[in-house]
Amino acid sequence: MQVTAIETAALGDRSYVISQDGAAIVVDPQRDIDRMLAAVPNGAHVVCVLETHLHNDYVSGGLQLARRAGADYVIAADDEVAFPRTPVRDGEVLTAGPLRVTALHTPGHTPHHLSYLVADGEGNGAVFTGGSLLYGTVGRTDLIAEERTEELTRAQYRSARKLATDLPPATTVHPTHGFGSFCASAGGSTGTDESTIGRQRHENLACTTADEETFVGTLLGGLTAYPSYYAQMAPINRAGPTPLDLSPPPEAAVAQLGKRAAAGAWVVDVRQRRLFAESHVAGTVNVELGDSLPTYLGWVLPWGTPVVLAGDEAGDVGEAQLMLARIGIDHPEARVVGISQATEATATYPVTDFGGLARAKVGCDLVVLDVRRHDEWRDGHIAGAVHVPLPELEDRLAELPAERLWVHCASGFRAAIAASLLDRAGRDVVLVDEDFARASDAGLELTA
Repeated sequence: MQVTAIETAALGDRSYVISQDGAAIVVDPQRDIDRMLAAVPNGAHVVCVLETHLHNDYVSGGLQLARRAGADYVIAADDEVAFPRTPVRDGEVLTAGPLRVTALHTPGHTPHHLSYLVADGEGNGAVFTGGSLLYGTVGRTDLIAEERTEELTRAQYRSARKLATDLPPATTVHPTHGFGSFCASAGGSTGTDESTIGRQRHENLACTTADEETFVGTLLGGLTAYPSYYAQMAPINRAGPTPLDLSPPPEAAVAQLGKRAAAGAWVVDVRQRRLFAESHVAGTVNVELGDSLPTYLGWVLPWGTPVVLAGDEAGDVGEAQLMLARIGIDHPEARVVGISQATEATATYPVTDFGGLARAKVGCDLVVLDVRRHDEWRDGHIAGAVHVPLPELEDRLAELPAERLWVHCASGFRAAIAASLLDRAGRDVVLVDEDFARASDAGLELTA
């Protein structure tokens, strides 16, 4: 049995292709299914596509992959969907060539969540745990409804421990979440890239916490904010996602960008944050191309708002389009390539580091704006700073002091988005672009 993981680092997730003797199985595929098909060995046929749950953090490619491959699309029988599928329940067994797939009901991350135990004819076993048993922790339990969070947390504890107890120690563990995904919960990853049931018995939060009450308190106490776009994903997956369409959007003239922004579109410039700060078109928003782009743009963008993508290279704009399509933000309204050369890019704001902020604060009462999450703020922040998490910023602009705002986050990425939003709103802003770990070294007083 060969197991191939397909990483989607931008979302912190993994999809899997399992194959043996010409038969293949795909687990939790992302929407860009060509990556999944490329991982299928030559000559192998995809027999079934397995979903561990209706995903909350991305649009699934499972339906389209199953249709293209002529495979069974396997989803928990109790999950209501608007398309034909192969329903399975706890204990049911499917076959794919020499591979046997046993569905295991593991509620917690979602009520009907399934894990899949895949065994070959040689005694090897691999369990695909989705958002149940992750490396060192478990999937978060607060994505369905607030009133069900404690119930699902208790279910998660029992599910994870049942997997760890019932499966042989040599069984390899393959979670979908836990590699930077906000679908992971308290306890954190152990930093490992692979694991077994035997290892998880000694490393996993659910397995090393002796009683359920302590586990519930630990998990609920460690839950942090998650992206607002998550609310849109399960309904899209339940309805049946449309095929991925990455056709390049129409080219827009730079001179049109101001009008498009004024009409309600978000003009998103994906260039490096310092290049944007040095020169950009007034009214545009900076979300730097990188792994964090879909998470944070999806978090701050009002759902359904038209998007115009801008950058220097067509490949950069295309990569951003793909990243957004994975979370259901389809068909950008337009694109601009070569934005740095535009004569209309005349807006600017200064950039500094924590040393520059510390020097500027000497004898001055500066306004420092911290846009990190609430849990990050509680762990330590610059004394006297104003705190508004990035996703709340646009709704709370009126609360901010009228003076110049020196904005920072943990690394500069979120602060750059915040700085561009403030600049778009006509505020005087300075981007503090440095890791927050350097703030104390720069002489800034921190407090909790």
